[in-house]
Amino acid sequence: MADQSGTVSFQRLFDCALLQYEKKTGVTLSKHPLASQFQNCNSVEEFDKLLQDKAKDVRESERIIKSMKTIVSVLTPLSSVAFPPGAVR
Repeated sequence: MADQSGTVSFQRLFDCALLQYEKKTGVTLSKHPLASQFQNCNSVEEFDKLLQDKAKDVRESERIIKSMKTIVSVLTPLSSVAFPPGAVR
């Protein structure tokens, strides 16, 4: 019986945390696209693969952002030389 009350207690805490998260962020996690993907996982391996794929997507995005920052850092000084302030275009 103690195990069941612990489960109920955890569920209340979890529900409360979800509500607080939603109020703070405006995001309902149960409606997030990733939530449905997690619910379709039927094993630890599927869950792990989903997380690994998402991590790979994040790393790819970070690589692209880093490349773009490098390009902008090179183009910004070039644009000020090519188009100095006060120059007629």
